[in-house]
Amino acid sequence: MKLHELKPTEGSRKVSKRIGRGIGSGTGKTAGKGHKGQNARSGGGVRLGFEGGQTPLFRRLPKRGFTNINRKEYAIVNVETLNRFENGTEVTPELLIETGIVRKELAGIKILGKGKLEVKLTVKAHKFSSSAVEAIEAAGGNAEVI
Repeated sequence: MKLHELKPTEGSRKVSKRIGRGIGSGTGKTAGKGHKGQNARSGGGVRLGFEGGQTPLFRRLPKRGFTNINRKEYAIVNVETLNRFENGTEVTPELLIETGIVRKELAGIKILGKGKLEVKLTVKAHKFSSSAVEAIEAAGGNAEVI
C-alpha cells in the first residue's frame, strides 16, 4: 500500500446536504423547513426544555438534596501506591505531587488502606483511614497527621 492509495473507510465520510440551492437539489425553496411557522423562520424554534406551554419536565420533578458549601474534597492515595518508594522514605504531599501520584492537593491528602504495603515509610498526610494506619504500622513505618 502506498500513500496515494489510501482511502477513507466506506461510509465514514458523508457529503453534507447543501440546503436551499435550487429545485434540482431536492432541498430548494423551503430548504426542508416546510411552509411558514415558528421553525421555518430565521432564529425560530423554542428554547431547550420548552414544551409548548406545558409545565416542563424539569419543573414537574421534585427537588432533592442539597450541595454542602463547606464540603472538603481530598486527594486520595491508596497504600499500595506507596510501594514505589524506597525503604525509609519520608512521604510528604510535596513528594506525592512531584512523583505524579497526586495531581492537585485539593483540601488535603487522604491515605486509604487498599492493597498491601511492603516498604517501611514515614507518611505525612492530612488524613488517614484506620486501615491505612494499620497497614503502614504493620510494615514498620509510621503515619503522621499534618
